[in-house]
Amino acid sequence: MNLTPSVEGFGQDDQSWLASAHGTDTARTITLDTSTFTSGTHYPNGYFPSGLPLGKITASGKYGPYNNAASDGTEVLAGFLFTAVAAPSVNTIDPQAALLWHGAVLDAKLPIAVDAAGKADVAGRITFF
Repeated sequence: MNLTPSVEGFGQDDQSWLASAHGTDTARTITLDTSTFTSGTHYPNGYFPSGLPLGKITASGKYGPYNNAASDGTEVLAGFLFTAVAAPSVNTIDPQAALLWHGAVLDAKLPIAVDAAGKADVAGRITFF
């Protein structure tokens, strides 16, 4: 057991992409597959930002960045990263996260834009404004 005190700093989480509180109480616990993300694109500041569009990888059941051109399951938008998550220092560590799968989103405020196909994937569960 390590009882050494430590200090860890966090930036402010920007959830301005949420259009309402609807659905925020039903976020699902998921695992991010860090190896599928690109540091400069998906976590340039050392953390995965909230609002990141995610798809579920069929083979592992973990989540990676939504990519309409993929064929591994991430071509289907599953939802959005609900809160920011610190990115591990190595891409073999897969952190736990929360997925907003139902609710309302301000698409202009998302950290990465979602195309029409992604919006169609979540039609009826997520409303875009």
